[in-house]
Amino acid sequence: MKPKIKVVIEKTGDGFSAYAEKVSLPVGTIGDSIEEIRENMIEALNLHQKYHNRAMVKEADLDFQFDLSSFFAYYKVINAKALGERIGMHQSLLAQYISGKKKPSSRQIERIMAGIQEVAHELIKLKIA
Repeated sequence: MKPKIKVVIEKTGDGFSAYAEKVSLPVGTIGDSIEEIRENMIEALNLHQKYHNRAMVKEADLDFQFDLSSFFAYYKVINAKALGERIGMHQSLLAQYISGKKKPSSRQIERIMAGIQEVAHELIKLKIA
């Protein structure tokens, strides 16, 4: 199985941008939503691949990742203070990670992601009467 192309999504002043890591030439795009970023990135990468006579890419070939600040900017519905309480992380520390004032370790990122995924799993199972 070939490795996926890592695509990093970042918040910009008026939307989002994304770039592919470890591609022979820099490939990037912009968009107002994650869906637009996905579509634009696939198109941009396929233009790159076509130019170099390489196989086309599909969404399954890509691994989209947010930086922490951009994740919370896009998913504003996730309350950082409540998430911090849930995972046992002081709200001010999480706020510094989100603002970029401090860079979280990979262990801290895993801890944050585990909390977000736990909430996601609970929401998937939830039914409202």
